[in-house]
Amino acid sequence: MNKIYKIALFFEAYLYEWIEFMKKLLIILLIIQPVTLFAEGIYFISTKVAPANMVHIKGGTFTMGSHAGEANRYSNEVQREVMVNPFYMGKFPVTQKEFEDVMGFNPSNFKGANLPVEQVSWYDAVVYCNELSLKEGLTPAYNINKNQWDINNKNENDFVRWVVRWNRKADGYRLPTEAEWEYACRAGTNTAFNTGNNITSNNANYDGSNPYNNNAQGINRQKTTAVGSFSPNKWGLYDMHGNVGEWCWDWYGGYAKGAQIDPSGNAFGEGRVLRGGAWSDEGQFIRSAFRYYFNPSARENDFGFRVVRQ
Repeated sequence: MNKIYKIALFFEAYLYEWIEFMKKLLIILLIIQPVTLFAEGIYFISTKVAPANMVHIKGGTFTMGSHAGEANRYSNEVQREVMVNPFYMGKFPVTQKEFEDVMGFNPSNFKGANLPVEQVSWYDAVVYCNELSLKEGLTPAYNINKNQWDINNKNENDFVRWVVRWNRKADGYRLPTEAEWEYACRAGTNTAFNTGNNITSNNANYDGSNPYNNNAQGINRQKTTAVGSFSPNKWGLYDMHGNVGEWCWDWYGGYAKGAQIDPSGNAFGEGRVLRGGAWSDEGQFIRSAFRYYFNPSARENDFGFRVVRQ
């Protein structure tokens, strides 16, 4: 038996053992955490039951931002590949009843138990997240220091400037990152809206008298509507377009270049990101990729939020 043949037999035996080992490892992994493979990435499927009024969002990879041919796109919507880990997201924006049950007051302009809470600042939203976590026996996601000036806050008109740090290991409620929000809003789509290349006032609550891309005019309700008044996206989330703009965790800034894994935005900035647009916005401003920001202490009747948790 020549040396080449002996070497071939050795590697054949080694390859067989390696394949058997990988089979056993895969079985163990599937028992611990099932996975489903898709063309666009690997999605981890949770075996847990979603908390009340929340949807389990499978982790995965998507293209964040808008493509060059999308009408009314802005230069801050540069596309990049982003991987997002699994999380739970509220089916609806936080309602006035939910907010009042936890915080003891209702700041909203348009009153109604099942209307989204509005006139809440970014600071109000993070405090609510912590209070709800404590109420349900979860570890608060945020460490809030009201006595220290946040040097990363560059907005001279923000006189609150609490130092807020996110404990990523906590299991409590929190605001979505901008990447999580867009990933959940798109629900696998790559069009201007999760409804396709157009949206109407039959699909969402926005200023339908100013439609997207010269489409037919619709209704301008000029106020919020009850959460869940329109059909959800493919992942079971309601009001991702319109009704109230939703605060996100991130400081606003230019996107980091290249592929990203669970990005959480800039370390500093002049404003916190809002997503989704509102009842008061034109069609172009409720697109999946549209980004805007505001002073985190601002309270407007078209600003609200929804919660997520791990």
